Amino acid sequence: MTPTTETHTAAVLGLPVTARPLPRWAAPAALGAILLLSALLYGWALGSLGWANGYYSAAVKSMGRNWTNFLFGSFDPAGVVTVDKPPAALWPQVVASKIFGMHGWALILPQVVEGVAGVLVLHRTVRRWAGEGAALLAALVMTLTPITVAINRDNNPDTLLVLFLVAAAYALTRALQTDSDRHSTWWLCASGFLIGCGFLTKMMAAWMVLPALTVAWLVGARGTWPARTWRLLVAGAVCAVSSLWWVVMVAWWPGEKPYIGGSTDGGAWDLVTGYNGLGRIFGERAGGGGMGNFAGGFGGQAGLLRLFNDQVAGQISWLLPASGVALVVAVAAAVLRRRGSESAGETLAASGWLLWGTWLVVCGLVFSTQEGIFHPYYTTQLAPAVAALTAGLATALMRAHRAGARWALPVGAATVLVTVVWAVVVIRRVPSWHGWLAWVVLLLGLIAVGLLLAAGRAVRLIPVALGGALLAMLLAPAAWAVSVTGGSGAAMGGANPTAGPATMPFGGGSGGRLPKGVELPEGFGGGSGTPSGSSGGLPQGVPSGSMPGGSSGDLPQGVPSGSSGDLPQGMPTGSSGELPQGAPGGSSGQSPQDMPSGMPSGRPGLPGGNGGGSGPAGGAMPSFPGAGGDTGSGGRGGFGGPGGATKLTSDQRKILAFATKHSGGARITLAVEGGAQSAATFILNSDATIIGMGGFSGSDNAPSVQQLRKWTKDGELRYVLGSGSTGGIGPMMGGKDSAAAQRSTWISEHCTKVPAKEYGGTTSSGGSGSAAGGIMGLTGTTLYDCAAK
Repeated sequence: MTPTTETHTAAVLGLPVTARPLPRWAAPAALGAILLLSALLYGWALGSLGWANGYYSAAVKSMGRNWTNFLFGSFDPAGVVTVDKPPAALWPQVVASKIFGMHGWALILPQVVEGVAGVLVLHRTVRRWAGEGAALLAALVMTLTPITVAINRDNNPDTLLVLFLVAAAYALTRALQTDSDRHSTWWLCASGFLIGCGFLTKMMAAWMVLPALTVAWLVGARGTWPARTWRLLVAGAVCAVSSLWWVVMVAWWPGEKPYIGGSTDGGAWDLVTGYNGLGRIFGERAGGGGMGNFAGGFGGQAGLLRLFNDQVAGQISWLLPASGVALVVAVAAAVLRRRGSESAGETLAASGWLLWGTWLVVCGLVFSTQEGIFHPYYTTQLAPAVAALTAGLATALMRAHRAGARWALPVGAATVLVTVVWAVVVIRRVPSWHGWLAWVVLLLGLIAVGLLLAAGRAVRLIPVALGGALLAMLLAPAAWAVSVTGGSGAAMGGANPTAGPATMPFGGGSGGRLPKGVELPEGFGGGSGTPSGSSGGLPQGVPSGSMPGGSSGDLPQGVPSGSSGDLPQGMPTGSSGELPQGAPGGSSGQSPQDMPSGMPSGRPGLPGGNGGGSGPAGGAMPSFPGAGGDTGSGGRGGFGGPGGATKLTSDQRKILAFATKHSGGARITLAVEGGAQSAATFILNSDATIIGMGGFSGSDNAPSVQQLRKWTKDGELRYVLGSGSTGGIGPMMGGKDSAAAQRSTWISEHCTKVPAKEYGGTTSSGGSGSAAGGIMGLTGTTLYDCAAK
């Protein structure tokens, strides 16, 4: 039975049970305050966020065109290729766009609601395990987790994933606590169903918590082992059906369907096992699709200490030491209990420790060691476990102290000290970003440690000591969390949201090198130790000439050269325009030529800037009241590509207008080479049917050369925005024999270049008026007429 609010609150605070109880409204009021805080952190100034991740925002607009696009998660209005994830996370955003209109804030609003709901469900789950005091602490910790704040202000799938996983943990907890076998089975099946919903959000990322749920059930459930196992198998069947129905639907769909983005064969199962499965664990070569190991640089080098490196530590690691102590205390308390000792007091249910501990260990190990694509924001999946374990530790120590265990308060003091010291280490890594906070945290921590040690003789000091410990341990992550609402974060904006000081997306390198084990995509060259492959640091096959920053080599046509050596809008600079301290080419004294090898030297002016919106696309989807267009959704800029430029350049507007006027009623107004990232800006700023060839990175076989040939022959497609050089940018997207290279070659051989003067564009490439964007700025700048001859 769960203790009453008054009794448990007194116990958590270390007060005698006979002390004056808190009023009944205290706990609900505290929960309301925490939920309000989470709503403010997640939802503050939504209008300033623009389109967040433009890749997903463009897909939301396209999915609103018709039910097929909605069901499959089509990136483009024509239904050529889907996003590289299942569509569940985008469905609420489509509904919101129908209700409120196609605005950036309307797409992020469901994320805010889901984030607050996740905090509430975690509170309810922990309360059933450890009581009201622990539940409130867990809710507060999760609310203030920096990366959780960052991702909940974005439109990536992780927010909904975390909500489904925490809801599954709640259902499992109910299954463990009910006295009815029938009800227990229903709750267990509900847990499996919710994991399946998480799978439809981010595929195998949801299955990472299955070991935690399984172990907790087998250890904590009532009944015989055969009965427990049978119910678990039933729930597993529910989970499998809930997870895989969409995969089966894609395979058996009777009519035309989009190519599944990120797959090698256009099917959903390949996406499950490849790009979103083995490719994440062992690198892209194990799964196909994607961009090689290039994106591994977002979170630093794979290894057991990845969660504590420069890119990730400030996002999630603040309370990892405390979580480790929690697991040690749980084991020690269980051993003491088994030996008949009562010194640990009333122990928390082992199933809870196993649930959250296994969750943290399994997910943490996967994130630490995966060699494929890894972004720091993935670690928001650790936040519920960290929060629950921290709260469980506080409860366990206070129960042990009340039972007379002399070790309880010293262990608490040691936990505070270790946590504070680690916080100081993380803060001092970037001393220019509120470095003074380290000394405040250290001072508060030392005071809290002293009070906790003194409280062994003066019980009335415990409430003050606990308050000081809480403040010392949460002040630093709270500062990182609040920084998100002020616009701090990663240079890539919505594509790689982070909290705290802004960092380069490929941080962690030294001497101009990418982190160890990180490689550029095939076609960008490769060398010994440094994936460059060309003397000037340019991708293989790129002509040399004069580069910004002083090295020789002309940028390839289609790669923007920038202006006056400026960094892209939205990327952090120092006081005199430098890169962040410690980043290649930054204030540590490195020159601009020390950018990661294989990337253009200098500071190319990749596109960024404020977002621009457009009205919702028409189609067979229902129009809800309030649907309308956005005339200018301002917001954060970013790295050229994902989440970056969301406003058409002058040349892009002219190209689009020309293609619309002369396409002759073709089904597809414009096909854009360079991937979905290149086309996202067009889709968000126009109601025309635009497609991005090649999926997310431009490497998917969609459309194939055969499709292009058929479309142009049947008059369904006339204009293509390509690179203008023989072979195009296809080889850079996957090698000379890739589907992207074949498309580029076909375009250059079968289509005719449209002179820039015909649509009123500029004749120079890479200038401020050129059509730039896409992956590393590789959007085509040359318009082709592919009308059948």
